[in-house]
Amino acid sequence: MDENELVGQSAAMRDVRRLIDIAAPSKTTILIQGATGTGKELVARSIHKLSSRKGEMVSINCSAIPAELLESELFGYEKGAFTGAEKMRQGRFEMASGGTLFLDEIGDMPLPLQAKLLRAIESRTIQRVGGGADVPIDLRLVCATHQNIEADIEAGKFRADLFYRINVFPIKIPELAERTVDIPLIVKALKKAIKKQNDFGKLPDFDDSAVQEFMRYTWPGNVRELRNVVERACLLFPGSKLEGKHVRDHLLRLRAPDPAEEQDALWAATADLGISPPKGAATITEAPLPHPTHYKDWFAFFDNIDLRRHLQEVEVVLIEAALEKSDGMVSLAADSLKLRRTTLIEKMKKFLIQKPTL
Repeated sequence: MDENELVGQSAAMRDVRRLIDIAAPSKTTILIQGATGTGKELVARSIHKLSSRKGEMVSINCSAIPAELLESELFGYEKGAFTGAEKMRQGRFEMASGGTLFLDEIGDMPLPLQAKLLRAIESRTIQRVGGGADVPIDLRLVCATHQNIEADIEAGKFRADLFYRINVFPIKIPELAERTVDIPLIVKALKKAIKKQNDFGKLPDFDDSAVQEFMRYTWPGNVRELRNVVERACLLFPGSKLEGKHVRDHLLRLRAPDPAEEQDALWAATADLGISPPKGAATITEAPLPHPTHYKDWFAFFDNIDLRRHLQEVEVVLIEAALEKSDGMVSLAADSLKLRRTTLIEKMKKFLIQKPTL
């Protein structure tokens, strides 16, 4: 897997590739959205590679540079603009002339600088720090963020007019937990890339149970975390045949429970549902759910009740209802159920729940 290769044959990744193919030949501004570690820069490099731009792709991480330095990094500065500015220096906008400028983590850009970026996009010119002349720019702008920019607009942290300028062609990258079917291919490609970069000897071999453990894990760090785990395996187990227990006990950051353990944990978690909150706990102001007192009458009709199965069926009904209410948006459904997004994804996999077709 080289630095410009996107690995995966899942429906989600096929959609990403389709959008890249559509957008790459144009000069349209693109906004790549995805969680940390999903491969936003890989997508940006693929767009540049497939475009007709003859210049280089120039990248800058807007969250990695102090706010007071970011303006001069983007727009450059004139000689004498500030102490230490002994000669004129071009910024990333000018360096990307004829090519692509990739603004990573644009959602973290300070508000005052957002106004200057908006002006540059609209006028296709920039002004160096300490200068007054307009410098024309000819580049393709690709932006990326892991932030929920719409929420940041509501909170006054991001300019709505700038968002409309950069969100011309959005590309959403799925999290690794949403495309676990791609993990075997990704692991194979990562092993090849790691061997090439580190000159390792014999590489470990992952059997089916090990791959299954990879596919069951939630990967909060996405592909970046998977790469670290595979490289760790190359160091710890060169030439070894690795099974699921090796992956669980030695490689994963958080041990993934086996199905029986997971079921017992869910059962234990429901045992306290009828207990009142402890003294001093925060008061819940929202309307309470209907109390399930009618369940007491069930034994008038049934000799026995499979409680675990019934609780699972209740979960399935509520999850499907939350997904339908949120038009299939997993994050919103998770909020409705007061679950972490990754927890809801795991439950959807476990109960074979599909997002509703819109």
